[in-house]
Amino acid sequence: MKSLQDALYNWLTIYVVAQARPDDMAAQETASFFYEILRHDFQITELQVNKDGAGEMYIVHYERNGEKQMARFPVELIDVMLEQIEKNPEKYRNYLS
Repeated sequence: MKSLQDALYNWLTIYVVAQARPDDMAAQETASFFYEILRHDFQITELQVNKDGAGEMYIVHYERNGEKQMARFPVELIDVMLEQIEKNPEKYRNYLS
C-alpha cells in the first residue's frame, strides 16, 4: 500500500467487521493482516478507534514515530462492507474450521 490513509481505511473497514463478527475467522485474520501492514510499513502503534459525538465519523488515534496523530473517516464509507454482510448473510457465511 502506498499511502497511510489507504492502509488505515482498509484496516478500519475490516476492523469494524471483525468487531461485529468475533467468530468470523476470515475477518479476524484479515484485520490482523492489515494491522501488521500498519505496524511494519508505516510504523503505527497504539491504534484506537472511536466515533465522534454525532456518530458521523470514525476517529482513529495512533502513534507514528513517537508522534500522536489522528485520522477521520465517514461512518457511511467505512460501514459499507458490514452493511453488505448483514443484508446478505447467505453470501458471507462463516465457515468454522
